[in-house]
Amino acid sequence: MNPDLQGLNLVELIDLLEPAPEPAPISMMPQTVGWVWLGLALALLVGWLIRRAIQHRQANAYRRAALGALAKAEDDPACIADILRRTALSGFPRGEVAGLTGKDWLHFLDQTMGDDRFSNGPGRIVPQAPYRPAPASPELTRLAHDWIVTHKQPKQEV
Repeated sequence: MNPDLQGLNLVELIDLLEPAPEPAPISMMPQTVGWVWLGLALALLVGWLIRRAIQHRQANAYRRAALGALAKAEDDPACIADILRRTALSGFPRGEVAGLTGKDWLHFLDQTMGDDRFSNGPGRIVPQAPYRPAPASPELTRLAHDWIVTHKQPKQEV
């Protein structure tokens, strides 16, 4: 034992100890190139998902506008018929929709919705509604709401 340390008690010996050196800080940079590639791939995926969400929101803006107009229509069949026509003109090619009248118009609405509530339900009034006064129809409003929300658009080529 070292003669200088003789006669010291344990507490005094502990006080003579030097503190352990601090370790070097850990780098936050990836240590391998694989993590960089993974980070880039994830960033691209998130960017693509955000872009798709924005495109989807823009593509369905006409539906939100139609639902807002439908809320203000107060079950008026003439207003509802006009909203359905404007919505169809916004969501489908004009040449496919603009010339449809009568039963062809109802068949188009049924076909794009996937049922027959326009031809065989409260939607039968839609072709005559702009030209003939009709009583307010909450059923027609619900049907128009369902069509606006659920109609299927043709696939667009990108």
